[in-house]
Amino acid sequence: MEKPYILHMLTTAKNLSPFDVNMALDAGWTSAIPYINVELGEIQGLVQDAIFSRSAKSLKRTGIFIGGRDTKEAMDMLKAAQQAMVPPFEVSVFADPSGAFTTAAGMVAAVERELMAKFNTTLEGKVILALGGTGPVGQAAAVIAAQAGAKVRIIGRQLDKAQRIADMCSHEFGGGNIVVTAGADADKAEFIKTADVVFATGAAGIELLSAELIASAPQLKVAADVNAVPPAGIAGVDAFANGTAIIGSASGAVGIGALAIGNVKYQAQNRLLKKMIENDKPVYLHFEHAFAVARDYIRTNS
Repeated sequence: MEKPYILHMLTTAKNLSPFDVNMALDAGWTSAIPYINVELGEIQGLVQDAIFSRSAKSLKRTGIFIGGRDTKEAMDMLKAAQQAMVPPFEVSVFADPSGAFTTAAGMVAAVERELMAKFNTTLEGKVILALGGTGPVGQAAAVIAAQAGAKVRIIGRQLDKAQRIADMCSHEFGGGNIVVTAGADADKAEFIKTADVVFATGAAGIELLSAELIASAPQLKVAADVNAVPPAGIAGVDAFANGTAIIGSASGAVGIGALAIGNVKYQAQNRLLKKMIENDKPVYLHFEHAFAVARDYIRTNS
């Protein structure tokens, strides 16, 4: 009798995300086992409990998923999990805190598609504003876009917090090879004048970019909003928008809404969960891998 595919799902929160559980089971995992309120110092023990309970051959049917709500903490846990492996006792690990990595990957890949399709250009050198960018999705999107060559500015209500997050993105996630800058929300009317792309990644139900600001943006090309709860995060961009012209944009900008982004996010997460099962060797997956599969999905389905 073949052993079941068991995914041990770790989260720092008091509840495991039902979304992630559904995704895991739909991707082919037989069981999704929750571990809540997990702390970084517990990772080694949990991982080694999992890897030593099966033979090295059977470990292909074991995996670890890291959720939670903090991007740095998730990446630290991913690193700790990898360090806890004792070859040949190794399993695949996938970090996607609050779905932020796959959501950010889906958004940036969708923006890249529209830049090429509508403006015959790429992310390279583009000026991007990540509005409400201090949260998990904004952080991951900023790093992904910066790694693709964009000039990203994280915009937050408090400049000192935005600066702290931007520095973390540059050094913790980008390894010092990228530069993510920061700005205050109070100054976004000035920043929008040179923006090519806007990511709206703030809390649901808050308009981050008004119609007036869109009209005042002379080189805006694409505006993407991950918020599906009215009002829209970007005026004139509803949840169904998928490369749709934004009314009132003098520069001919197009919008991408939450449901269009969500479709790419779903495909990225599904493919990475399947990759854990299908790969012969253990894989350690995070935002960079999510962007790679999101890009691939868009290339093959456009």
